[in-house]
Amino acid sequence: MAVKNKVQLITYPDSLGGDLKELNNVLLKHFPNVFEGGIHILPPFPSSGDRGFAPLTYLEIEPKFGCWDDIKAIGQHSDVLVDLMVNHISRQSIYFQDFLRKGRKSEYADLFITLDKIWKDGKPVEDDIKKMFRRRRVPYSTFTIEETGYVERVWTTFGKSDQSEQIDLDIKSEKVRQLLTDFFVNFSKNQVKIVRLDAVGYIIKKLGTSSFFVEPEIYEFLDWIREMANSLKIELLPEVHAHYATQYKLASKGFWIYDFILPYTILETLFNKSSAKLCSYLKVRPSKQFTMLDCHDGIPVKPDMDELIDTSEARKVVDVCIERGANLSLILSEEHKAKDGFDVHQIRGTYYSILNCDDDAYMAARAIQFFAPGIPQVYYVGLLAGENDIESVEKSGEGREINRHNFSILEIEKSLEKEVVQRLLKLIRFRNEYDAFQGIFTVLDSADDEIHLIWENGDMYCTLFIDLKTNKSLIDYVDEIGNKVQYII
Repeated sequence: MAVKNKVQLITYPDSLGGDLKELNNVLLKHFPNVFEGGIHILPPFPSSGDRGFAPLTYLEIEPKFGCWDDIKAIGQHSDVLVDLMVNHISRQSIYFQDFLRKGRKSEYADLFITLDKIWKDGKPVEDDIKKMFRRRRVPYSTFTIEETGYVERVWTTFGKSDQSEQIDLDIKSEKVRQLLTDFFVNFSKNQVKIVRLDAVGYIIKKLGTSSFFVEPEIYEFLDWIREMANSLKIELLPEVHAHYATQYKLASKGFWIYDFILPYTILETLFNKSSAKLCSYLKVRPSKQFTMLDCHDGIPVKPDMDELIDTSEARKVVDVCIERGANLSLILSEEHKAKDGFDVHQIRGTYYSILNCDDDAYMAARAIQFFAPGIPQVYYVGLLAGENDIESVEKSGEGREINRHNFSILEIEKSLEKEVVQRLLKLIRFRNEYDAFQGIFTVLDSADDEIHLIWENGDMYCTLFIDLKTNKSLIDYVDEIGNKVQYII
């Protein structure tokens, strides 16, 4: 199984039409042969929180979204990518519910990380916790076992309340590895071709470390799960938000990685009208990457951009985004903030809104993404040039809802009337179909307020030229019969 070097779509199961059947209909009717790289369906499984990222199981599809036959129907024309939250499972799962009833007598007890697996006496040590890269102020939750009244504390990396909905799994446990194997076998039966290992950086908890991407232990797990996935002809995409050196270590071991540097770097390039940082980066980055501009979370800043940004300059970029309606996700651990207190984890908003709904700037951003070596992913809101959904943020109190609008069929059809959406669809088709993208990529010399990139494959070539003063973008290419063609994006 090889990942196709073509554009993918990212969508929730209910965000384009309401459910999986409608999603398939929308793809076939409005986007035939557009997303030839595949469809990344954000968690369609039964879940108790975090919009699917607190799954009860991976053996079923949430009934309101449809069933596995709907996934297989999409898989008939597109490679399907799904997430596996390898770090955790829902508090409402049968596994943890049984543990809540029976405690250590539960057959599933070893799936979870009770604090005595971290500290021998089960008592957390504040100095140890301070060293950890935390997503919540206290990295565990407290529960009372029904049958005994005994109080248990178990590790919970994520979640907003004391009793988190996302209970960490102990990947050292053979029972966890068997459970993960069962999930992968089920994916294989239902035509899933790629699995994103969500939150994989948090799976190792080790005293004296940040408990994030702990080496070498994480590689032992990744080697195990890759061998298992390979046996089922499933590709893996580890999802790790970390310093770029960490990502590059994964790349050096042959894993696909996410280019979480590109979204902010493109934004900064367009804001400052300077291509120097972007061009320097494009010359050295690994090519085996998935690229994106926007997603269901936000534009990564820290720790992904650590040592790549000047925090005083980054504040200016962030301030512009806020002026245009964005909100922020912040770093909680004092030890992992910048020395000057800069603490922006992600910028949340639609990429189109953050670019001030400037069609040319948006198309320039997509053109850079599509020319950067890797597998381009387009988030469904970005596909339809969606704007910030402030109303949903205010209604839900969840900042990420700004970029999670669900589109009805009518809204999809209305969005397709936008000139910028049609321009984007044309560019996607060009990226999918033009053979030079299977060849060699080079960053050409250019003035600081310009970008000049080229792909070459035998006699075929295409160059991208962007004038940052105007955000106008041009592609020059040679067609199949040798004619030179200029394509104004």
